[in-house]
Amino acid sequence: MNSVLTVFSLILCAFVVLAVPTLVTPYAPVYGVVSAFDTSKAFILCAFLATAVGFIALRQGANGPFLARLFVAALLVRVLLGTLIFVFNGQEFFGGDAITYDYYGLIQLKAWLGDRYFQNVIKGYVGGQEAAGWGMIYLVGGLYGLLGRNLLAVQFINAVMGATTSVVVFLIAFQIFNNIKVARVAAIAVAFYPSLVLWSSQGLKDGPIVFFLALSFLATLKLSEKFKFRYMAILVCSLFSLLSLRFYVFYMVTAAVAGAFVFGMQKVTATSFMRQFAIFITLGLALTYLGVTRYASVHLGNFASLERMQRSRNDAATSAKSGFGREVDVSTTEGALNTIPVGLLYLLFAPFPWQLASLRQSITLPEMLIWWASFPLLILGLWFSVKYRLRQISPILTFTVMLSIAYSLFQGNVGTAYRQRSQLLVFYFIFVAVGYVLLLEKREERKRRDLAEQAPTRARIATSPSPQR
Repeated sequence: MNSVLTVFSLILCAFVVLAVPTLVTPYAPVYGVVSAFDTSKAFILCAFLATAVGFIALRQGANGPFLARLFVAALLVRVLLGTLIFVFNGQEFFGGDAITYDYYGLIQLKAWLGDRYFQNVIKGYVGGQEAAGWGMIYLVGGLYGLLGRNLLAVQFINAVMGATTSVVVFLIAFQIFNNIKVARVAAIAVAFYPSLVLWSSQGLKDGPIVFFLALSFLATLKLSEKFKFRYMAILVCSLFSLLSLRFYVFYMVTAAVAGAFVFGMQKVTATSFMRQFAIFITLGLALTYLGVTRYASVHLGNFASLERMQRSRNDAATSAKSGFGREVDVSTTEGALNTIPVGLLYLLFAPFPWQLASLRQSITLPEMLIWWASFPLLILGLWFSVKYRLRQISPILTFTVMLSIAYSLFQGNVGTAYRQRSQLLVFYFIFVAVGYVLLLEKREERKRRDLAEQAPTRARIATSPSPQR
């Protein structure tokens, strides 16, 4: 397996160098200057980050070799797909936001360098740090300041984050269930499920969001066992990153994490109570220091209303052919409650076969068949987890329920629901893995029982005298 990955890595390196030579980026020149970039810089940065993650994966005890191979394989798939999308200018087809982030990331860099015109332009777009979604612009701008304008480098960084997410999901599943089969199935699903690969292969913020989500819950699980400053730092940094990328996800994760520490994920003892209290206070002080209270006052004032949710949902439902529920009104409590069942149905299962009216929608059918077939396993795994691991899964369960309900309310577009489902799939797949392993164990138990029942008969046949001729 190692030799296969090595050969494939070398082939992919050659492909990237030959297919994407030093060239001019085709998107949105600023000041009339079209920026050239060097492919080698993107590749070197990717290799450096991948080496660091691979080293960390190898240090995970007996699971290290598997995690390292899984990470490399997941990364190679994403780098290959990301390179193909870049070479054939597929950003507009698969995710037009990448072009927006590329453009405004360069503007942000020029604003940091003191250009007053671009300072006004970028302020009009993101509205300052208190507005929504400024983190991706800062990430792209900072990377362009380091390497020059280089959209491929953004894609490769996202590819590293996407591949690393599979490792983090393995650690989460193993931490909760202490079952190597469950952890491996969940990690493999996250590593190679098509939509998760697609969104983390482009210059979109979906990959970083999913990565920091998984990292937040891993740090939470580790802190529930023992207070360590490195996990505290990981949790604070992950939460703040989520705030900068998608603020409402941050508030849901924070609520889930805080609830887990208040009520506890382990049996309550004097030691665990003091540990959870220390974590809760430290987390609150750290987030306050980072200005979360200031962000919260702006976000709650500008976005937290059913009327605002209705406007957002109506725009999504009417601005594209894939909109649904145009007659729905979530501006009232009654309307919102009535919308949740239909919204959940679309969030979980769309696009449906009768909605595949274009090439972009049709290519989702194979993976949707896999997902629809996996849903019974999700229900089985969720039932088992709630029954036997409720405390351990409480932060993940709380978050997934809150985000599922939120998206069912304000998502009115099939394409957007399909894309944002990725933030939930990484955790859904943990429960799918539990359900799958439960079925395997039941099948193995049935085989053992059948063999045990057949054993006396076989023994009698073996000891019976041979008939005389």
